[in-house]
Amino acid sequence: MIKLTRIDDRLVHGQVALTWTPALGADCLLIANDKVAKDEFMKMTLGLAKPAGAKLLIKSLTDAATFLNDERSRNMKVLLLINSVKDACEMAGLVPEINSINFGGLRLKDDAKLISKAVALDENDVKIIRDLLQKGIELEIRQVPTDSKQLVEGLI
Repeated sequence: MIKLTRIDDRLVHGQVALTWTPALGADCLLIANDKVAKDEFMKMTLGLAKPAGAKLLIKSLTDAATFLNDERSRNMKVLLLINSVKDACEMAGLVPEINSINFGGLRLKDDAKLISKAVALDENDVKIIRDLLQKGIELEIRQVPTDSKQLVEGLI
């Protein structure tokens, strides 16, 4: 069962390990990222940041979707971590269970504008967000679980 789908370009870091994982009761952190799934150094680095007592899985988008759609994963409490709006949209299309996406952090990049203190989006991100909203997917910003939800649609 997916407890939270989170977009964060840092993937696993202090907020995820120390606040989100215990608040959600997550026992599995699933990183869905094609590039990281092939990068042994990144896998090792992210493994060092994972919280104790939680399993860390790093899979390609397709393999992550297969895992999440498999009945055998239903007993796990999964925190799904994705590092881009584009990949989050792809995952939402592959995994019917995804009906809400949390924006945690997307750093400023070329042609992007800050819509909150930690989320910067470019025009392509905004276009994808509009598509996700039309599909009825809730999009909200919170750095940590105790923050109030800010709906993305009111910020773009």
